[in-house]
Formats: sequence, C-alpha cells, structure tokens
Amino acid sequence: MKVVIIKYNAGNIRSVLFALERIGVNAVVTDNEDEIRAADRVIFPGVGEASSAMKYLKEKGLDKLICSLKQPVLGICLGMQLMCKHSEENDTECLGIFDQQVKLFPETGLKIPQIGWNNISELKSKLFNGVSENSYMYFVHSFYVENCANAIAITNYVQNYSSAIHKDNFYAVQFHPEKSGEAGQKILENFIKGI
Repeated sequence: MKVVIIKYNAGNIRSVLFALERIGVNAVVTDNEDEIRAADRVIFPGVGEASSAMKYLKEKGLDKLICSLKQPVLGICLGMQLMCKHSEENDTECLGIFDQQVKLFPETGLKIPQIGWNNISELKSKLFNGVSENSYMYFVHSFYVENCANAIAITNYVQNYSSAIHKDNFYAVQFHPEKSGEAGQKILENFIKGI
C-alpha cells in the first residue's frame, strides 16, 4: 500500500505524517506527478489561504493532476475547500471536483475562526465505519462548505454545514482527523484500509 501526501505550500503535513505512522503507515510527501499517480491512496491536506495555495497548485500543474486521479483521495481542511468550485476567500476559483461554494461564516457573535472541538453527525460513508454519531473532531476554519447533496457528515457552528463530503473517489473533511484522537485515527484507518 503506497500512500502519498501531496506537497504544496500549505502547512500541516508533519502532523498528518505522524498520525499515519501511529496506524503503521509510512507515507511519502511529494509533488512528483508519477509518484502521485502510482499511489494507492492520496491525501491532500492543508492549512493556509486559498488563493496562494491555488496559485502554487497551478504553477506545478497539480490542479489538473488532482482532478484526474482515479484512486481514493482525501482532502483535509483547506484541501477540502480547494476541492470545491469557488471560495469566497480572496474570490478564488478552486479545483471544481465538488460543485460547491466555500463561504465565510457570517458574523453572529460566535468567534470566527471556529477553533476547537465540535461534533459530526448524520454520518453516511464507509469513511466513518466504527465512528460514533456525534463524535467530536478538531476544527480550525473561518470558511465552510454549505450543506449539500455530497455531504457525508454535518456540523453546526453558526449554522449547519458540510463537515465531510464525498463524490466518486474523492473524500474530504473540514476537520483535522490527525488531531482528533481515536475517532480521527479511525477515519484515517478507514480511508487507508477500508475504502
């Protein structure tokens, strides 16, 4: 089983690597097209800002590569947002794998960004096998994907939104499974071994 983490200018790769090591998986971090295409599983993590991340992906040709992948792909946090059609963050055209808009949380008095633990519900995928309904995950984000037909998990902060989405071979989560304890670890295991 070859697992690749896509290398681009968005942080947080090291914590994903460590989380995979905890479940006995040694991943390769690369932006090499041949290595990415040869992988059995691809993880597309990210923490950062949408427009600069998309600029880097386009410069490296990774935008077209990611969209063309046929093996299971998991987007995490910014990775999930970049898999959508458009982000309000600096009016950014994204990869368009999911036909969804990424929006800024409206001002309601709640702290933006959402930082910390929140629960996921309405779980609808093999990605969540063995994960209890209303399990708590760790979130850090100001932008969200609207509740949609592709949603496989819902979270409420300010309003209900899609905290995980799925289409074909593409899976994505807004939370950080690598920082979400045993439940997050189970999601990573399911992605690597159960999909």
